[in-house]
Amino acid sequence: MRWPAYKHVFFDCDSTLTTIEGIDALAEASGKSWRIGVLTEAAMNGEVDLEEVYAKRLQALKPTRGQIQTIRKIYKKNIVPDAVEVVAALQYLNHQLYILSGGLAEPVIEFGRFLGVPLDHIRAVNVEYDQLSGEWWQQINYEQPNVSERLLSYPSDSLTVSDGKAQIVGDFLGDQMGRSLFVGDGVSDLLASRAVDLFVGFGGVVTRSRVQSEAPVFINSHSLAPLLAIAAGPANLASLEGSDYQDVAEKAKILINQGAISFQSEELNDKFDKAWQAAY
Repeated sequence: MRWPAYKHVFFDCDSTLTTIEGIDALAEASGKSWRIGVLTEAAMNGEVDLEEVYAKRLQALKPTRGQIQTIRKIYKKNIVPDAVEVVAALQYLNHQLYILSGGLAEPVIEFGRFLGVPLDHIRAVNVEYDQLSGEWWQQINYEQPNVSERLLSYPSDSLTVSDGKAQIVGDFLGDQMGRSLFVGDGVSDLLASRAVDLFVGFGGVVTRSRVQSEAPVFINSHSLAPLLAIAAGPANLASLEGSDYQDVAEKAKILINQGAISFQSEELNDKFDKAWQAAY
């Protein structure tokens, strides 16, 4: 039985491609980890709407541009195991990749480009800065952004509410051909499943009970490698032998044989198993 390849693969960013939550990194730098962490977990677990806590977190932190920019380095230092290789292998297999994140745009965009995702395939939350905040009068080079500017506002859009990612997925897909897949750890990612053909829950960083219980497919490995088999299909995974991506393909194979993925649907499970047996 053939397992289809999912041409369009959408990634969440925080706790999916990187092991940290950007907003929590800001909170730690400000000494407000506990307060912000509670709000983040409530939103990610679906206990409250993201819209309710998004503004509260940023208002409590009021980060500077410089503090937000530091998240770029933190993302890169905390990449989910094999995320770089999975992204590269999927592109090698001609998949279209996207990142949709409720994180702040500057660090998410730079991180996405570092991974090799096209700029126009990345969406995150843009913010505005108060140009009269910080020590603006001491700035020497006015062609460079003032890192002491504090966050002023952000647009209330689809990425700052729990049930908003599906609309952006639809905008990206338009009338393009090919199956689509979304992978993420949070409830906002789960709610985007109505816009794609398959949702894959990722529990490699944190396992959220609702996501684990409702995701058609769930990855319970710290590595993102098993996604390669789900998105590309077992046959395409096997075809990577002898390529630059054979190591990550072999790791995916080992982890899947160890039970790294689970299915809610018996039919889906049977379909994957038959394709797996045919390929290996």
